Amino acid sequence: MLGRLVTLAAVIYGGVMLARKMKTNSGSGYRGRGHLSEVEVSCEVDVPVRTAYDQWTQFEDFPRFMSSVQQVQQVDDTHLHWNAKVAGKPKQWDAEITEQIPDQRIAWRSTSGPLNMGVVTFDKVREDRSRVTLRMVYGPESMNEKIADALGAVKMEAQRNLANFKKMIESQGSETGGWRGSIEGGVVQH
Repeated sequence: MLGRLVTLAAVIYGGVMLARKMKTNSGSGYRGRGHLSEVEVSCEVDVPVRTAYDQWTQFEDFPRFMSSVQQVQQVDDTHLHWNAKVAGKPKQWDAEITEQIPDQRIAWRSTSGPLNMGVVTFDKVREDRSRVTLRMVYGPESMNEKIADALGAVKMEAQRNLANFKKMIESQGSETGGWRGSIEGGVVQH
């Protein structure tokens, strides 16, 4: 009997905490799209900054380390088309690279589909070690996405993706390609 009461209390407490988290996140939002959430994760990889950065510019390779991403099509130097599963449901969106500085940062924003924007930065730790940091803002749409967000699922997936990137790039030892151009305000700089 005591065990059932403890379990019931835990379920009720979890429900109250989830409701509070969802209420906290339900502000006015961005462009009327509901609440926004933020994630920041980082990891250190045992490769030089240039290697980590160059591999990250190979957007069509993202499904190799991002489990929910099914395909990324690079349309041109500044535009990508994404196919992924979000909270178990297929989603598609287009994204624009708004800033890209070799060996330093890549910033993007979605232009259709689910709202997301962010930046990936690359910092030198040592000659053969670098830190990759992902900062992202996104707008969960469905109730399942909002619940997953409240439970921290997006942050856990981002951490898993970076861990997978680390394994991939360290086992390869070098990048599969690289794009060394710069982008400012969505415009390629020569």
